[in-house]
Amino acid sequence: TTVLTSPTVQRFFSEAASTIEGEGELIIPVEDFWDDTGEAATSLPTLAANNSYLNVYVNGVLQMQDLVTYTPGVAEEGQLKITVPAGSKIQQSTPIVLVITNFAPTGQTTIES
Repeated sequence: TTVLTSPTVQRFFSEAASTIEGEGELIIPVEDFWDDTGEAATSLPTLAANNSYLNVYVNGVLQMQDLVTYTPGVAEEGQLKITVPAGSKIQQSTPIVLVITNFAPTGQTTIES
């Protein structure tokens, strides 16, 4: 049996529009992201059920999953929300990177007798 995982990785880049300090939220709508080519993003991809994951980096630091809420979709629908805990701060212009990985696994079994 041969199994291929076939990942599709999509990266989106943004910067914090303002400083968010302690117990706040940074909400980044899809139109505030750029894709890998530097073009403005127009949609955020859906996560494949049981075959995907996302990572969020703030200033190069991987964020805990419980601090991130992801909503896929097109303009005015898709967004990324980052909860800023008490005692923390995200400065204006801090780089934010969203990495979406979806898998499309396939399998092939050869039976010889």
